[in-house]
Amino acid sequence: MSETAGRLRLLLIEDDPALGPLIEEVLSETYDVDRRVDGRDGLIAGLDHDYDVVVLDRRLPSLDGIAVVRALRRGRVAVPVLMLTALGTVRDRVEGLDGGADDYLVKPFEFDELLARLRALTRSFADSGVRLPVGSWTFTPADRILTSPYGGSVVLTDRESGLLAVLAAEPDRTFSREHLLRVVFADSELPGTVDTYVHYLRRKTERDIVLTVRNRGYRLGAL
Repeated sequence: MSETAGRLRLLLIEDDPALGPLIEEVLSETYDVDRRVDGRDGLIAGLDHDYDVVVLDRRLPSLDGIAVVRALRRGRVAVPVLMLTALGTVRDRVEGLDGGADDYLVKPFEFDELLARLRALTRSFADSGVRLPVGSWTFTPADRILTSPYGGSVVLTDRESGLLAVLAAEPDRTFSREHLLRVVFADSELPGTVDTYVHYLRRKTERDIVLTVRNRGYRLGAL
C-alpha cells in the first residue's frame, strides 16, 4: 500500500505519447501511479520498488512487455500484472499469460473495464494469501511457489500453478483431461497438453505429487 492516503501503488509502463498520459490521468483518480515509457526502465522500477499492481503495454522500446513480465517473475516479483496490447489473437493472449501476466486487455478498451479488471486483480491477490497443503509441500497460489519440506522452494509457471491450484482445491477429486484443458489451458490445444504439464510438475517436485487415475484423469497426490 502507498503511504499516501492508503492508496494502492500502480506501475504503468506505456510509451504511447497520447494514450499513456490519458491512462495515467484516469488511473491517478484511484491509484498512486508511477509511469515509465521504456521497457527496461519499467523493469528496473518493478524490481527496485514495491507496487500493488502493474499495467504495461506489450510493445515497448528496449524491452517488450512479455520480456518485462518474465524478468519480474524470475526476480520473484509476484505483483499482479495486467497487459495492454493491440494484439488480440488467442495465441497472443496465451503467450502473454504464459509469460507471467495475470490478465490481458486488448486495445481499444473502455476505461470502466480497465478499472474493473484492476479491482478484480487486486482483490484476488489480497484474498489469495492462502497456502494450500500438497502432501508435505506447501503451495502458495498467489506467488506460484511450492515450498519443499526439505527446505527451498520451486517457482511454477502460470500454467503449472493454474493446474496445481485446480487439483489442490479439491484434493479428493479426479479430474478428466478434458476438464483440466477447459479450465486451465487454451481451448485450441489438445488434451495431451495436460499430460505435458503434469510431467513438468513432477519433474520440478516429485513423482507422486500428481497421481494418474487410469482411464479417468488426474488427482492430487502426495496426500
